[in-house]
Amino acid sequence: MTYIKKSQILIIIIGCIFVYILFNFWPWSSQTFTTNNQQYYRKSSPSDKGKIHKGKPSTATTVQTNKEDHRDVKKLINNIDVIITFSKAKDNRGLQQKFEVTVSSMFKWATVPLSLHIIGDDESKDLAGRILEGAASKYNATYMMVSLDVEHLAKELHEIVKEMQPYFSYSPEAYYSDALFFLSMALHKVLPLTITKVIMLDADLKFNADIVKLYEEFYKFSDDNVMAIARENQPVYRHTFSLYRTKHRGTRVGDPPPNGLTGFNSGVLLLDLDKMRSSGRYNSLLTASSVKSLTTEYSFQGHLGDQDFFSLVSMVHENLFYILPCTWNRQLCDWWRDKGYEDVFDLYFKCEGHINIYHGNCNTAIPVLDWEKN
Repeated sequence: MTYIKKSQILIIIIGCIFVYILFNFWPWSSQTFTTNNQQYYRKSSPSDKGKIHKGKPSTATTVQTNKEDHRDVKKLINNIDVIITFSKAKDNRGLQQKFEVTVSSMFKWATVPLSLHIIGDDESKDLAGRILEGAASKYNATYMMVSLDVEHLAKELHEIVKEMQPYFSYSPEAYYSDALFFLSMALHKVLPLTITKVIMLDADLKFNADIVKLYEEFYKFSDDNVMAIARENQPVYRHTFSLYRTKHRGTRVGDPPPNGLTGFNSGVLLLDLDKMRSSGRYNSLLTASSVKSLTTEYSFQGHLGDQDFFSLVSMVHENLFYILPCTWNRQLCDWWRDKGYEDVFDLYFKCEGHINIYHGNCNTAIPVLDWEKN
């Protein structure tokens, strides 16, 4: 009888030790993304805080990680950081209308509060504030607007950005030579450590799904992936790498999906800032010597800013990038269709499945969707 009692006591002690280890040392985060985000705003000065606009309540979302043991892990996504560049908009009515479509459609579907970081000049940010308020009121959305000063960010990133401009723009005066078209490459170096993941968007999109579903793509990353980005839907990089392709017959460089190194479109980006910060490989590529070496090896001269950099890097380091499904960045521009690539164009352009985000790149009109007709 004494032996049984001692065994029971021993089992209880072992159980307590196991529970203690489980909750204190098991490799899951003890802090949610929202907690990090709240700390960031608490540390900000009053002038940096945005007004919280309350609307519909958030909902919990279950996502699945890509861990080797394939365990289901519930994540409560109740705030998402979104960055949108909206600059030089005061006298650009077309840009204002595109921005309004982007944020209105995002609010229409969003089931969680959003922290919207707007990159641009003061006048553009004032405009953005008014547009956001009107769009949020229409769809009863909850959001906080956070202003990011493009000049301040560009100054902090000057040593990186200045090295990229000669390789990824036609000339110093070219449209994409503006610093804001290079910021995504190194935002992890200037944003607060409390911001761990961001979705960065162009201002010419139309959402047709909840942004929470897009955020869930973060949890499909492999250990090496630092960002998610969709393939370019035209043979842009087939053309840009044409000299390299001529010299290297049979190369995957510039070939279409699913097996080609197609190159990317940066209209929708999922940046895992923590992984970008900790990736020695990625950060080693943000140097003049690395860029010069790659552009020389691949006979590369781009003109599309950050997406040229990501596309070039992917030729050598595919595993840094998670390929975002085309349905999350359905590019509508077909400029290259009749530019000598008619026979292969649709291999790049086709996109099957429910379209979650339409991208009206190169000023292409976005179709009116069923939910807009009601």
